[in-house]
Amino acid sequence: MKPLSVFIKLLFITLLFNVPVSASTEQMQEPIRLCAVYPHLKDSYWLSINFGMTERAKQRAISLKVLEAGGYQNSQEQWTQIEQCLRWQADAILVGAVYYDQLSAKLTNLNKTVPLFGLVNEVSTTELTGRTGVSWYQMGAKLGQYLSNKHPKTANKTKLKLAWFPGPKAGGGSEQATLGLRDALQDSDVNIVSIKYGLNNKMRQFSLLSSTLVEFNDLDYIAGNAVMAEVAISELAKLEQDKQPQILSHYLSHEVYRGIKRGKILMANSDQMVLQGAMAIDQATDYLLKNEYSKNQGPEILTVTKELIAKFPAKQSLSPSNFKPVYLVNP
Repeated sequence: MKPLSVFIKLLFITLLFNVPVSASTEQMQEPIRLCAVYPHLKDSYWLSINFGMTERAKQRAISLKVLEAGGYQNSQEQWTQIEQCLRWQADAILVGAVYYDQLSAKLTNLNKTVPLFGLVNEVSTTELTGRTGVSWYQMGAKLGQYLSNKHPKTANKTKLKLAWFPGPKAGGGSEQATLGLRDALQDSDVNIVSIKYGLNNKMRQFSLLSSTLVEFNDLDYIAGNAVMAEVAISELAKLEQDKQPQILSHYLSHEVYRGIKRGKILMANSDQMVLQGAMAIDQATDYLLKNEYSKNQGPEILTVTKELIAKFPAKQSLSPSNFKPVYLVNP
């Protein structure tokens, strides 16, 4: 960024900080401008985040610009979009990172100029203004704990077999979720016999699942990303009933939710994506208004099963079925 642009940005934020704590967004001369960058908007997980963010932006009368990188492989595209946020004169940028550490050094330096907030996906740097999101380690561990409770460790030599499909290896918290799952299964009779990393699109997950089912014909469980779980419903239906492993997902989507209701998917976690999106908007807005805010926050991770679904607050997790992505909100 050019020195003059940096000076203007810092001056603008300094003036913004002088607004009294009690001031509302509506009382300010110009609405707050937040810019959010996502890895993609290809599945209902990020669509639900988008719904929560855009609805809360409307409620708080702020401007919100949304950009998406098109996939976890596009780190350079995401950085280009962060630069677009700067040219748009965003007061703060919310970063749903495509990789855990690839952009961390750049984000650390940029945070000295404009407030950056981690969004959903963890990054290796701790030098950001704040973060909204759950621990992906805990997302994996919570799924593993569910299986550990179901199959506590015994002296039996024969163990149940689990194939694990966490998602892209370096993005979206896959490695952290894998570590959490491994740790939680240590005191169980469940062994991970296969780990298959890959992008969260149907073609890739179908390929990974198909090859795994050929390699292992005696699996008890398949678990991992929501796209795999969605694909698995129809693929496992082709097998003889006594050969069908049960399906678990370490995060929730609309199709996974329907699969649980129909008894086709055993269990999923929900990190309450709609609520999480709203919390992210509140965090950045309150920081800019000099209101009290939590630097590191995230909703509770909920377990979703057929038995628990009647009490599950679905509206805090899933966008309405007819919702389409919103890229710009203006007050």
